[in-house]
Amino acid sequence: MGKKRVMVPAKELDLSTVKYEKETIQAPHLTGSILKLFVRIIEIPIIGSLIISFMKKKNNMVEMLQNTEIPEKPMFTPEFPPQVRNLANFLCDIKPEAEPSVVIVDEEGKPTDRVESALKCLPHYDPASCWSGDTLPSFRYWKIRDFAYAYRSKLVTPSKIAEQIITLVEGCKYHKAPTPLLISFDAEDIRKQAAASTQRFKEGNPLSILDGIFMAIKDDIDCHPHPTKGASTWMHEVRSVEKDAVSVSRLRSCGVILIGKANMHEFGMGTTGNNPNYGTTRNPYGHERYTGGSSSGPAAIVASGLCSAALGTDGGGSIRIPSSLCGVVGLKTTYGRTNMGGSLCGSGTVEIAGPIASTVEDVILVYAAILGSSPEDRISLKPSPPCLPILSSPENVNILGSLQLGKYTEWFNDVHSTDISDVCEDVLNLLSKSHGCKTIEIVIPELHEMRIAHLVSIGSESLRSLNPDIEDGKGVKLNCDTRTCMALFRTFTASDYVAAQCLR
Repeated sequence: MGKKRVMVPAKELDLSTVKYEKETIQAPHLTGSILKLFVRIIEIPIIGSLIISFMKKKNNMVEMLQNTEIPEKPMFTPEFPPQVRNLANFLCDIKPEAEPSVVIVDEEGKPTDRVESALKCLPHYDPASCWSGDTLPSFRYWKIRDFAYAYRSKLVTPSKIAEQIITLVEGCKYHKAPTPLLISFDAEDIRKQAAASTQRFKEGNPLSILDGIFMAIKDDIDCHPHPTKGASTWMHEVRSVEKDAVSVSRLRSCGVILIGKANMHEFGMGTTGNNPNYGTTRNPYGHERYTGGSSSGPAAIVASGLCSAALGTDGGGSIRIPSSLCGVVGLKTTYGRTNMGGSLCGSGTVEIAGPIASTVEDVILVYAAILGSSPEDRISLKPSPPCLPILSSPENVNILGSLQLGKYTEWFNDVHSTDISDVCEDVLNLLSKSHGCKTIEIVIPELHEMRIAHLVSIGSESLRSLNPDIEDGKGVKLNCDTRTCMALFRTFTASDYVAAQCLR
């Protein structure tokens, strides 16, 4: 067969024959001045292309893309799986047969109505479990309904909470270990939003359960009047922000108080959150540790207890990774469920916007506010009506006990330190012991091919979005790791892209 590889069609793959292969990335480990020199070299048209081509071959990228026959047709946008689409049931608010114990919500309706529907899905809130008379609770995380109860009981006002948040954010810059949570922050704008919310509670007319809830927005999503920089030093110079992104506008209509733009990995091109431009956000549970990326700021803000929730974006783990590393809840919504209008990644087919919060209940409330496909996605993807789980229903009280947790043991244990796999094993055992979850052994075929397909897909979209400004002279202002990524992305060919979509 020579160099040609032939993949087995997915429907014919025998999972019992899948064998795990450890992967070792063949790339130099460079820092400091040597890294800067390397970046300059790989940006030289001919020499750089030769170096990158050699590294791609060493990591089997050429073999997987150009020298492999892939039997599947290319899929250029994610697809929704077949679901029950019964218009009569939807109009009558009858739950689809395939989805017991859920409520269907109208994505074209008002965000406040969706949030109200989500609120009815949650278990009963018992103030006595958290509050003692008029004493404020001392636990670390105030959940959304804790704030709502405190506001409605006149124990505290949004304006008072705003002053505490402003003090904490302004104090971060004076830490011995600087903790740059926000890139853009306007104390007077926060006070103005909080005063309006306080007045609504005084008049007895809060907009929703989210009224007075403080949230941060990742710096690749528009939030007027803050600039959107993507954590770079220049994007705001070539792209102005005239209004809120669609998701931010929906949150604002529910009374959410937006505290500013959260730090992130520059243009989302990394999973650590490391950012030399504004400083690297530190993990609240260990300042010597990363938060994970690229939504590093949103996850750290929630984990620190500064806000109940934040809005991030995810194209390959950028919500889920920092949420995991910071011990909070992150939801990567299904592609097309949220409208990406007004974000740096709005025209891509990989990245989505999603909530980060301290609890699943709070994630549901924020998700209900922001969900709603764009008109274009409703036409092309034809999604079924979105639905929310009714956590208060008898069928869902012990829902965790019905979960099966898939564990690919060989991949699970392929870590640098057994401390990591041991802790993760403890979590699985805890879920099994406390909730009756069952762990079953699985395999995931074509892991390496999957990773390459994702890299080509998201890399090509990033290049298409940023290249005009980079060619206009802004490229030299990028971080070294971002410039390295862009140099790699420029070597992707049209055939690489089509192959990646076949794998997709």
